[in-house]
Amino acid sequence: MLAVNNLEVVYDDVVLVLRGVSLQVPEGQVVGLLGANGAGKTTLLRAVSGLLDIHHGAVTRGQVTLDGDRIDHLDPQQIVARGISQVLEGRRVFGEFSVEENLRVGAHTRPKDRAANLERVYDLFPRLLERRAQAAGYLSGGEQQMLAMGRALMSNPRYLLLDEPSLGLAPQLVATIRDLITLINSQGTTVLLVEQNASMALSVAGHGYVMETGKVVMDKPAAELLDDDDIKEFYLGLGAEGSERSFRNVKHYRRRKRWLS
Repeated sequence: MLAVNNLEVVYDDVVLVLRGVSLQVPEGQVVGLLGANGAGKTTLLRAVSGLLDIHHGAVTRGQVTLDGDRIDHLDPQQIVARGISQVLEGRRVFGEFSVEENLRVGAHTRPKDRAANLERVYDLFPRLLERRAQAAGYLSGGEQQMLAMGRALMSNPRYLLLDEPSLGLAPQLVATIRDLITLINSQGTTVLLVEQNASMALSVAGHGYVMETGKVVMDKPAAELLDDDDIKEFYLGLGAEGSERSFRNVKHYRRRKRWLS
């Protein structure tokens, strides 16, 4: 199990971003992590994947463990070698590299398995095989998202951390990414899915957490979250009677008061 226990993270020795966050990602599952911009979702992923240092962040309390062993003191390459890979928000592909060169970069911790993992990625993403020699910068947004996911899978991770994979994609492509997440999980890869798109995330997750201003404020099976009135109102745009409502018109303090009461 991947576990985050009472985690606090500070940026620049001043800004407290995570305030005692705890969650669990059991092996073989898909776990969804929801929250608005600024809730601390990406910071949580950075703490797990070892990327806090380059953003001037640090764990000041709590710990991140994998199978009971602490990993929050390890550097990113060591964490990847332990079986955790992250797909960053915004894809972050190497635009001047070809598709296949991008994928090969992802195999730096598992060079002996490069050929087998490359074959697996091309099986999962046939579009990448068609464009293997094309510069990644000329791919569509959906294709770049597939490439970022494929690159992370080149290390054959046990745990895949996905940060907003549906961001900026058309609904049809969001459905494609959702189906790919389900397929990847069915092949044995555990997924921690960070999303603002609650409908997509909870349709594939078995369990879900909701973050608000650096804290976990809800923690339920995904089916229960989908049926929760607050989730319907604030993330699915539905009011108490099913009518559509705009998230931007809902006062922030009302959400916190209801969830933290």
